[in-house]
Amino acid sequence: MIDIHTHILPGMDDGAQDLYDTLEMVRLAADSGVTAMVATPHCNIPGIFENYFNDYYIETIQKVRDAVHREQLPVNILPGMEAFGTPDLPDLLENGQIMTINQSRYLLIEFAFDEDPVLVEYIVDKVHRMKIIPVIAHAERYQFVQRNPDRVYRWRKKGYPIQINKGSFQGRFGRSAAETAHLLLEHNLVSVVASDAHSPHMRTPYMANVYEELLMYYPENYIDMLFKENPRRICQNEPILGYTAKRVE
Repeated sequence: MIDIHTHILPGMDDGAQDLYDTLEMVRLAADSGVTAMVATPHCNIPGIFENYFNDYYIETIQKVRDAVHREQLPVNILPGMEAFGTPDLPDLLENGQIMTINQSRYLLIEFAFDEDPVLVEYIVDKVHRMKIIPVIAHAERYQFVQRNPDRVYRWRKKGYPIQINKGSFQGRFGRSAAETAHLLLEHNLVSVVASDAHSPHMRTPYMANVYEELLMYYPENYIDMLFKENPRRICQNEPILGYTAKRVE
């Protein structure tokens, strides 16, 4: 499996607080069958987590890679960011201040959970006009998506990948997020399942339990597409796949 949404860079946001946390998270991921993790710290959140691409980012991810190598953990650490959607995000991309997923044309982008959907559409479309493909982070958690899931269908028609948090299938983010996650999955609107891991204790990067749970209800090639093939394609800057599957009752 490849996890494209993790907060494993120590001390950069509300994820791993130190290198010990980072290594425990990478170890958990490896134990669950993950072979690559994209380090996606929150960035471009004004006054909270700015974390623009700079020397400190480079030094931090290299420190993590060196430590993972020393510990002989079989996980490749790839660069990325979870960019907060603001009207000036395209300018920041143009100026090289935002890291896409593994330097591909795919950008992991998030919004406030109560954001105005009109503003969301404006920003993601503006980013897309730059030849950057928005990957909508944890789409199931946005209130406007929970009220109107059809919006996700329109995103997929535009070619925007939809990332769902593995914890949503377990009810970690509340009933509405869980119901929306299952609804999107049943209607083949999910592109990627990722951990959005923040800790080795809560919201962990352990992926195997959710992978195995979903295998009980959907074909293996569908679930593999969400946990393995599409994440690989995003990291390698390739077009993602779609799929038509029916839930097994």
